Amino acid sequence: MIPKLDSQTINHNYIHAKEIYALLDIDADSALKQLSEIAISLHCWQGDDVGGFENPGGELTGGIQTTGNYPGKARTPDELRADLAKAYSLLPGNHRLSLHAFYVDHPDSPIERNELRPEHFESWIDWAKAQGIKLDFNGTFFSHPKADQGWTLASADSGIRQYWIEHAIACRKIAAEMGRAQGSPCINNLWIPDGEKDLPADRWAPRQRLRDSLDQIFQESLSAALTKDALEPKLFGIGSEAYVAGSHEFYLAYCAQNNSDSGVRKLFCLDTGHFHPTEQIADKISSVLTFVDEVLLHVSRGVRWDSDHVVILGDEVRAIAEEIVRGDAFDRVHLGLDFFDASINRVAAWVIGTRATIKALLLALLQPTPLLKELEASGDRTARLALMEDMKTMPFGAVWDYYCELQGVPAGAAWLNDVREYEVKVLAER
Repeated sequence: MIPKLDSQTINHNYIHAKEIYALLDIDADSALKQLSEIAISLHCWQGDDVGGFENPGGELTGGIQTTGNYPGKARTPDELRADLAKAYSLLPGNHRLSLHAFYVDHPDSPIERNELRPEHFESWIDWAKAQGIKLDFNGTFFSHPKADQGWTLASADSGIRQYWIEHAIACRKIAAEMGRAQGSPCINNLWIPDGEKDLPADRWAPRQRLRDSLDQIFQESLSAALTKDALEPKLFGIGSEAYVAGSHEFYLAYCAQNNSDSGVRKLFCLDTGHFHPTEQIADKISSVLTFVDEVLLHVSRGVRWDSDHVVILGDEVRAIAEEIVRGDAFDRVHLGLDFFDASINRVAAWVIGTRATIKALLLALLQPTPLLKELEASGDRTARLALMEDMKTMPFGAVWDYYCELQGVPAGAAWLNDVREYEVKVLAER
């Protein structure tokens, strides 16, 4: 058992930490209040290794790969929902759920993806409402016979292309209904695997086809109060190492072009695993938001490639949080997670990754941002760097423990006791 901090110690440590932060005009209470209003969208696919419930046991394709065989994988929608509920119970704050289309929960005969309707997700909508959770959505353009050749919306086969156009349109309508039911816009993200393993002779035609497909998909204007569309680029994938039609530049240009008042605004999705290992996603946030109204962030951790390791409190996630705070961009940035690890307890993976992301946001909120900007504007780069370094040893841990205490979840690593108990009583029985 991991020892649990008592409330008296947590409160005592917080009072001391709060006084230290106040010396730099940092209001810890205000930071915690702001943090409590930030929602992170957990990803359903961590709980079952991106299997979905459309075709249990089906092959995972589209350049997506999970490794590991830790016991207890969710096999049904109810099992996945139970695992998610356990994860949410250990997270401070009120968060969301990102659902992929092939997690459809419909007991009747299989439904083709281009025929999906909102009623096929009623159980998810009802469950989320009962849990007080808001939903986001993703079309599923992989692990399907019509995606076996690696091409969907940019396919040279007009029949294949039309099928996936219809799927994307169906997903927009499902997302809009989710938004209507929950009273909050449902972010509808679109990612496709289309690309070539080796050097293509024609890079132009697939992108022209993709643009045409997108124009058809977004032809109908849907209320931004119900759903917001996001487009997710990628540098490369397994089986598309040489060329991806939906590249960073392609979708960024499409989003910027469709950033008008005509009702077709698009969110640009930045996935931390979809770029060169040395690229800093944090630096892209201010660039993109200069020309696009909103972005969707998929927080992941690539290790040498888009490996989707569990998020930890590393330099990149901290830098991302700092950029959001320094740009006062919480109303323009939608945070979601995107990793899947089958080598460790899947519920624990959700908790580790989400808590790491929340910690990064708290660290950023506990910085003297106005003072840092003032020093920079005055040309005092020495003081700016010295202060940034000194912030790394501030008593952040005491503030984090107090936040967990306020939110009614275990402080420190004591949450792992709950996961271990759940593993013995629930996961081990599967």
